Amino acid sequence: MTEITDSIEVPEPDASQDKKARRGGKRGKKGPLARLGLFYRQIVAELRKVVWPTRGDLTTYTSVVIVFVVVVIGLVSVIDFGFAKLVSYVFG
Repeated sequence: MTEITDSIEVPEPDASQDKKARRGGKRGKKGPLARLGLFYRQIVAELRKVVWPTRGDLTTYTSVVIVFVVVVIGLVSVIDFGFAKLVSYVFG
């Protein structure tokens, strides 16, 4: 809430602004090796949440990528061959 004094809004003091901000929190109290250990524990915890693909999914994804790459290589080759013939025709 704000009080209106002489048509100027003055914000009421907030209790959270009176406190000093703590530096570092929990991290500030730990040494570098403890922080590194925490970092690696968090990595392992996140990797446990990952839904890993099955062997069948992985085979399907790999096949799709290989087919897509082959199609794009063919498309780029045809365009390159067409430009080479066009340049040869224009410049002799």
